[in-house]
Amino acid sequence: MCDLPDCRSIEVLLVEDNPGDVRLIKEALNDAKIHVHITAVHDGAEALALLRREGDYSTATTPDLILLDLNLPRMSGHEVLAVIKQDEHLRRIPVVVVSSSKADRDIATAYDLHANCFVTKPVDLDQFFEVVQAIREFWFVVVKLPPEQIADGAT
Repeated sequence: MCDLPDCRSIEVLLVEDNPGDVRLIKEALNDAKIHVHITAVHDGAEALALLRREGDYSTATTPDLILLDLNLPRMSGHEVLAVIKQDEHLRRIPVVVVSSSKADRDIATAYDLHANCFVTKPVDLDQFFEVVQAIREFWFVVVKLPPEQIADGAT
């Protein structure tokens, strides 16, 4: 049974270069009541290619939510966030920064670039699952996400 009014799948773009964290986040997001489709990419440039539907991503679905690490190869999470929030077709997509950083500067910069929230990855495995499940509960159950056609820039 689905908790969403239209029972559609929630599309999540996970931008994370650590395969272990990708696996843990995917496991923690899975829930029988909420259908989640997760696309994982390993660097910022790949994330932007997917969001812009370039190259191999020409048929990609616009995500309902982006989970973004900061420390990425080729293009940092801050750089990706800046591009997303400056693009009129992407800026409405909520971006949750999920980082191992606890640095005040990283947190402030993420919010200055209009991140929707900043979550520090816990080191403890049980806490990691709890944090990701809290993200899932908040963003997929509590919050009303923009309709796909608005996020796509259609009228």
